Amino acid sequence: MKRLLLASAMFAVMAYADTASAQSPFDLNQPLVGKQAGTLMVRVRAIGVIPEDNGSSVSAIGGHVDTTAQPAPEVDASWFFTDNIAAELIAATTRHEVSASGTSLGKVDVGSTWVLPPTLTVQYHFMPHSQISPYIGVGLNASWFYDSQPARPVVTKFTLNNSWGPAVQAGVDYNFSGHWFVNLDVKQIFLNTAAHVNTVLGGIKAKTNLDPLVVGLGIGYRF
Repeated sequence: MKRLLLASAMFAVMAYADTASAQSPFDLNQPLVGKQAGTLMVRVRAIGVIPEDNGSSVSAIGGHVDTTAQPAPEVDASWFFTDNIAAELIAATTRHEVSASGTSLGKVDVGSTWVLPPTLTVQYHFMPHSQISPYIGVGLNASWFYDSQPARPVVTKFTLNNSWGPAVQAGVDYNFSGHWFVNLDVKQIFLNTAAHVNTVLGGIKAKTNLDPLVVGLGIGYRF
């Protein structure tokens, strides 16, 4: 009787373990799920933010604005209203060095700043049930600049105006196993801002179309 009970208990444990393994989100042998209405996809990406500094100008000393590119981690979430249509919100923050080049004083280091640029887009996903599913999107970006640090001793104060601007994107998801996806995403954000700089020689105002290109590669899970 004891042997029968022990065998039954071992069988129950093994059956439970098999069931738990089959339902585990980390089981990469599950059938592909694709994209579906009423579901949420969360991604983690490594992004590169590449400001283009189009049409920049610097008062008093002339020249143009240069802003450094920056890599960063990023998290985003996409909610699917239908199999094809989704809304995506991204969250990331990056630190950039700002300088003025070609001025009457040569290259002038202005300082550094952090930017928080949440971007909301509405997307259309082609072939949502296929293993490879490209998409396009359009939306709105809001950029908040914070913790701006002047390049002392020449620059004593440095601030940037917060700004809003449109954004467009294109990307592709590859459903490599079960609920798991590899993602490649490219966004173009159209962003204008103005910098207010106090120096030991007086005040300077600069304007620039930052227009950052955001390129991301990451992995996602569709709940």
